[in-house]
Amino acid sequence: MPAPDAPLPRFGERGLIALIGLCLMLQPLSTDLNLASLPGLATAFGAPVATVQLTLSVFVVGFGAMQLVSGPLSDRFGRRPVLQGGLVVYVVASAACALAPTIGWLIAARFVQALGCCTAVVVARAIVRDAFTPAEGARALSRASSLLAIGPIFGPIVGSLLEVEFGFRAAFVLLTALGAALLAITSLRLAETNRHRDPTALAPRALAATCARVLRAPMFRAYALAGLASYAGLFAFISGSPFVLIRILDVPTGWFGLAWGAAVTGYLAGTFLARRLLRHRSLAATMTVGASLALGGGALLAAVAVADLRHWAAFLAAQFVYFTAHGILFPGAMAGVVAPFPRHAGAAAGMFGLLTMVAAAAVGSWIGASHDGTMRPVAVAVALAGLVAFAAVRLGVRRVDAAVGNRL
Repeated sequence: MPAPDAPLPRFGERGLIALIGLCLMLQPLSTDLNLASLPGLATAFGAPVATVQLTLSVFVVGFGAMQLVSGPLSDRFGRRPVLQGGLVVYVVASAACALAPTIGWLIAARFVQALGCCTAVVVARAIVRDAFTPAEGARALSRASSLLAIGPIFGPIVGSLLEVEFGFRAAFVLLTALGAALLAITSLRLAETNRHRDPTALAPRALAATCARVLRAPMFRAYALAGLASYAGLFAFISGSPFVLIRILDVPTGWFGLAWGAAVTGYLAGTFLARRLLRHRSLAATMTVGASLALGGGALLAAVAVADLRHWAAFLAAQFVYFTAHGILFPGAMAGVVAPFPRHAGAAAGMFGLLTMVAAAAVGSWIGASHDGTMRPVAVAVALAGLVAFAAVRLGVRRVDAAVGNRL
């Protein structure tokens, strides 16, 4: 049920959850839609793999850098105007990506695009805390994440077709159109949800104090570590899969999207499983299931790599298991990190996003630098991420859950 002090916007609970899902979907679409274009970018611009990987890594850096700005901005001025401003930046930057004449231009435009995308995602997470209690927020995020899963499933499929027919620019044209449509919906239908705007949210001393308070909270640390580890493993797949599937496992570029989509259906399955589990279990117990799957998926991929089993089905099977785990872990982590901060949900969401993106950027850069013509770099990253996620849930989230008396 919605929190009594934060009424839902005029288009109702389902409409709000749909809007949250669409905002969250911008991030995977912005990375996944042009995954099939990465090998082609290296050819089109005559750039090495490590440079092409920067179009992903710099997006992650920009996304992370904006976290601590967009969150407090929405705490100070409200969710609606900050979300609108972020979407304007996203639309303009996406158009610049489509027009990029050089790889350097594309990398720079991707950084700016990430700033707008980050604002949409952070504000969406904060809106959840405005409008729902923590337990209901976890269920709402699982529902929104089912919509979000459409992006990772169909994005690479559409991106593959666009790459084959029109080249890499077509994907950015589509992102420009999607951002413009979301801006129109937000402007026409979203009412303000932040009923506790903080006039000191952007003051340096107050901002530093808020960030310190967030980082000191045991609940934030436990859920954040589980979430960022899960996302780090996901990003290892995102940054490494195009080269593994297309160049190592000889999957045709036109089929890459279908292969990726088949694996990403695991994420959709995970969100549905999370919603089912949350009806009868606490958030921590639900995340324990996800952590066990993450550990299993990482171990499976490591076994495939060690055995040098060069078949796309084996790679995608491990990917499917890990994506299922992420569909359970990440929505739960997003709800858990903002739960202790009803008045500073934007700052908490931003801090979580920053830590997540720093971890993802490090993984993406390592994947690019360690590319050796095998799937081992991806396997190592995913196996370690699954292990850390499992440890964070077993040793952190469950302990916090016991301390608060299983109220989440």
